[in-house]
Amino acid sequence: MDKDLELKELNQFHGTERYTNVLGANVTDGVVYIMKCGYSWFVTDMLVIVKSKNFPKIAEQEFLVIKLKVKDSKAVATIEDGNGGVLYKQKYQYTDAKKDLTLYFEGNVLMLSGEY
Repeated sequence: MDKDLELKELNQFHGTERYTNVLGANVTDGVVYIMKCGYSWFVTDMLVIVKSKNFPKIAEQEFLVIKLKVKDSKAVATIEDGNGGVLYKQKYQYTDAKKDLTLYFEGNVLMLSGEY
């Protein structure tokens, strides 16, 4: 699949047919789509943090919201507790990403907001 940094097909994902294991977590078809379209760096970076034992505040959460905000070729990724509390923030000084994303992580599954 060619890079589609605008994620033109993103709205087609509602639920999933299968899970794919990425770094010890299950990801949905929609997350695989965004990874193939050029956002794998974002998914793998966030999964490393979520699965790491070095972040106990994150590990103790049953539900997480993972956001990517893109502006002027820069990005900020956050992991939140689901109530707006930021548990982790990572800045990227350059990205070719074009679209903001919101993902949910629950029960060791990373999914698009439309797949929740």
